[in-house]
Amino acid sequence: MERREFLKITAAAVPLCSCFPASLKALDQEKTANQIEKRGLGRTGENLSIIGFGGVVVMNATPEQASQRVAKAIDYGVNYFDVAPSYGDAEIKLGPALEPYRPKVFLACKTTERKKDGALKELEQSLQRLRTDHFDLYQLHAVTTLEEVETIFAPGGAMEAYLQARKDGKIRFIGFSAHSVEAAMALMDRFDFDTLLFPINFATWYAGNFGPQVLAKAQEKKMGILAIKAMARRPWPEDVKDKMPKCWYEPLTDPKEAMMGLRFTLSHPVTAAIPPGNENLFEMALEMATRFEPLNPEEVISMKQKGLAEKPIFKYPQS
Repeated sequence: MERREFLKITAAAVPLCSCFPASLKALDQEKTANQIEKRGLGRTGENLSIIGFGGVVVMNATPEQASQRVAKAIDYGVNYFDVAPSYGDAEIKLGPALEPYRPKVFLACKTTERKKDGALKELEQSLQRLRTDHFDLYQLHAVTTLEEVETIFAPGGAMEAYLQARKDGKIRFIGFSAHSVEAAMALMDRFDFDTLLFPINFATWYAGNFGPQVLAKAQEKKMGILAIKAMARRPWPEDVKDKMPKCWYEPLTDPKEAMMGLRFTLSHPVTAAIPPGNENLFEMALEMATRFEPLNPEEVISMKQKGLAEKPIFKYPQS
């Protein structure tokens, strides 16, 4: 796609999100006392917990720790689990821990492979490690450049693997995660994906102009929208030596601030947010999610001010 055409599409999409916070009434919502709310996932017919379990939570854990963390999430009502081969030993640890609950959960996986053969090979490896015969959702992982998009859709590209795997019953839905506005918009122009996994964060939204365009287009296409980085604050300052494990950015660790970050993300028409992979922050998110309420107008103004004052971890256009 020509850059001039891309910019035209992006500019047209921005006004559609100018009325944040948008109504959540279009989402199918299930609320149960002391359980995490569930929401509809686009046009898939699935309802997922508004908190997802990211595989990094069990990375480097013992088998006993992995089982305990999965069981705790299940007790809270989490039914959405997401993992990837690039998360260290997370697949190996999550497979046995999740096996007793597999029929009751929505399991998503992804690959950074951009060619057909590599994607199929990694899919088979992930299925074996997760002890399952299929994934409910399989995603292109962390697409960032337009060159990657071209490779994915070229002859012999990864999209051929996804279509074959869906035909063979090894995956049910096809989605993607992206770390740039450019890649996300281009991917949605090329294929009717079922889902999108994208950063929806108060600082990237306001200070980075990163998110409104993508969210608007995904809504137009009736996609399931999944969010990451809700509890991110800013990039780690260069002088910080003691960084929180499993967080490549500085997270919101104060419970009140973290709650506001999570509420900002979930006040958008997204299905679920995946918290940081640090197990302590994940447990904090589980508890907070049972008390979730959308932001009110005064809180929206406050979060905009806080967002504009931060250095975002992503911005558009990239510089």
